[in-house]
Amino acid sequence: MDFGYSERSLLLQKELTTFMEEHVIPNEALYEEQIRSAQNPHAQPPIMEELKALARERGLWNLFMTHGNWGAGLTNSEYAPLAEIVGRSIIGPETINCSAPDTGNMELLAMYGTPEQQEQYLKPLLAGTIRSCFAMTEPHVASSDARNISSSILQDGDSYVINGHKWFTSGVLDPDCRFIIFMGVSDHEAKTYRQQSMILIPRDAPGVTVVRDLTTFGYTDRLGHGEVRFENVRVPASAMLGGAGDGFALAQGRLGPGRMHYAMRAIGFAERAFGLLCQRARSREAFGGPLAQQGVVQEWIARSRIEIEQARLLVLKSAWLMDTVGNAAARTEVAAIKVSALQVAQQVLDRAIQVHGAAGVSEDTPLARMYALTRALRIADGPDEVHLRTIAKQELNRVESINFQ
Repeated sequence: MDFGYSERSLLLQKELTTFMEEHVIPNEALYEEQIRSAQNPHAQPPIMEELKALARERGLWNLFMTHGNWGAGLTNSEYAPLAEIVGRSIIGPETINCSAPDTGNMELLAMYGTPEQQEQYLKPLLAGTIRSCFAMTEPHVASSDARNISSSILQDGDSYVINGHKWFTSGVLDPDCRFIIFMGVSDHEAKTYRQQSMILIPRDAPGVTVVRDLTTFGYTDRLGHGEVRFENVRVPASAMLGGAGDGFALAQGRLGPGRMHYAMRAIGFAERAFGLLCQRARSREAFGGPLAQQGVVQEWIARSRIEIEQARLLVLKSAWLMDTVGNAAARTEVAAIKVSALQVAQQVLDRAIQVHGAAGVSEDTPLARMYALTRALRIADGPDEVHLRTIAKQELNRVESINFQ
């Protein structure tokens, strides 16, 4: 395995680090202040538009996109360290147009969209002039098993009629959201993994109603996590993404890179928390000396460094496998990084919060918000248990023919 970075990746790492340290992180407080002062908590703060314009000027734009000629054309291995750098700030990914849910939606449109769909939705997303959302999770079923999803996509002549009740439809409350990728059942009689489809719905389509905005651990996200009802929403047949019954195949097509993005951003969270932990331990005194001299704090620092390095190497291995042998061959590693990277980030954040004491749970540091987001992401995009189940199945199959006697 060769984890050496290409010259282009190294150059982008340097430029992105400078951008983050000089522009993004120093403006986090202003970003939050502008949200608080706005009448709409979901409105885009002006500072974000300034940062996005600056990122575009510096060529730090759509770095995640690997499909066709739509983006920067980086490999997964080239993009992985960039995702870590930008992940050190909650607002970082959006500044370079590499934030969820748009990244996954853009990948879907690039891989499976028709030319008309790409013209209408993909190009504006890549330009950063619109946003999107993804409607899959439902409040009344265990959506971690997508076979449970009950929302319907039924054909009626040359159109489809959509009915369903979704929640945690992230991004639906963004004023710039223009469309929804909706997953639902299109054929109850088909084989299990051919029953569901994905379809494109305009955000302002009649019958789309946002019931409420859901918080995560009490935090209101600017993009919004909407509970949404779809009641007899009608769209043309041309709105189908891919073909009818392709829902599961489309979902699998975007999972590998997306989970690598999540994992490396989590490593970015962990690195920032680690830096704050060390700074606090050196500057704060208790019981006769700096916290850094306390044995338990030294153990936290050492264990955090070990865990971060282990998680990063596993993610880089996954990225390398996706580049060299494909997403399917990297299935075990991709599942593993979704679990390990977020758990490591949560552990390091927990230690940093403990060292900061009361300040760690306040808004005076980014730790509490990062902790809440990290914990929520252990459920989003499949809970830990689903990924552990995948790994176990793969490993049981792998060792079946091996004699360990």
